[in-house]
Formats: sequence, C-alpha cells, structure tokens
Amino acid sequence: MTARADQAGMFPAVLASTVHDIKNSLGILLELTRQLAVKYQDRAEDINQLEFEATHINHTLMQLLVLYKIDADKFCLMIDAYPVIDILNEARDQQSRLSRLNHVEVVIECPDDLLCFCDYPQITNALATILNNALRYTREKILVSAVEQDGYLLLAIEDDGKGYPSEILDADLSGSVDLDWIGGNTGLGLFFVSVIASLHKNGEQSGYVRVDNRSRLGGARFCLFLP
Repeated sequence: MTARADQAGMFPAVLASTVHDIKNSLGILLELTRQLAVKYQDRAEDINQLEFEATHINHTLMQLLVLYKIDADKFCLMIDAYPVIDILNEARDQQSRLSRLNHVEVVIECPDDLLCFCDYPQITNALATILNNALRYTREKILVSAVEQDGYLLLAIEDDGKGYPSEILDADLSGSVDLDWIGGNTGLGLFFVSVIASLHKNGEQSGYVRVDNRSRLGGARFCLFLP
C-alpha cells in the first residue's frame, strides 16, 4: 500500500475523531445557550433560534459518527424489549424545550402496553431527529403515534406544515446516492433513520421508513416500520 493510500485510509478515522471533538464543544455551547436563555428572557426568540440550530448540528454530527461506525464495522445494535410509550416520551422530552419555545403542541397517541424490540437509544435518537426537523416546518401541532400494522410496529410523526418537497418524496431514502450534499437540504436525517431501521431485523423482515404528505394534520408524515 502506498503512502497516499495509507493517508486516504486514515482520513475517515481522523474525520470521525474531529467530528467527535466538535460534538463535545457543541454540547458545552448548548449548555451555555440554555443558561443565557434563563438570564436574558427578553432575547428568548434569538436564543431559541440559536439553540434550535445548535441542536440540529448536534444531531447531524451524531448521525455522521454512527454512520462512520457502521461503515467501519464498529457498530452493533443492543436489542431488548421496551414500552413504546417510553420511547415516544423520551423523543418528545429531548425536544420539549424547543417545542415549548416555538409554541408547538406535541401530542402522543400510544397504548400503554405496546412493546418494541429495538435498540432504545438509537430509535429514540432517530425519532428525536425527525421530531426536531418537524419542529422546523410545522405550524402549531405535531402528532407522534404508534400502532401495530401488518406484523410491524409503525411509529409515525405527523405535522401541520407544508409537507415534504417533491425531491424528498421521490428520493430513495435507503441509499446515499440521492443525498444532495451541494444543495444544502441533504436529507441526511432521513437517510440515517433509514439505515438504523434496516439494521432491525426479525426473520426475513427488516425495518424501513416511508414519507408522504398524508398527515392527519394536513402536512408531512414520517413513518418508521420496525419488525
């Protein structure tokens, strides 16, 4: 192997390490932002926007790190049984401050006895990622629900915004080739959730995601199917 090839092979690891350092610094920045929000309540709207964007960056960095570990064969799921209502409440709690500051009502519909066999942190973070995105585009309300459907657990996030644009609706969410790295709206969050979903398997069934504009609230609908 040439020196150039060695350097090329090192780059993903160096990049992942750098992303990890940035994520740690961003965590400190987020905590300072929350302290400023308490101290300067007259600037709540500006600080809210700052926290919103910092949280979005934090989610993106987390996704890049997990995708790197998957690509480097350094990642495995920790599957166990969990109450679905706990997963949905955790995802909502991660975004509760932003939803409160944006005056968005987040409603959960889920039976208390519904169980899910999954990697709790990954599924919770995946749903929080989609919920964070929905908070960016919804108007007043988001509905988070869970039901059993055709042998799968269906977790849905619906909003009352304008709906997904056509490029997202037409994209292959299971492949990175449809990501728009140049245009800005990469769809990385949806790709990340799709990858995490596909790692959940039960026999010949695998998890998957689907998006459409059939929200009961009139906007976008995200659906995560787990076997």
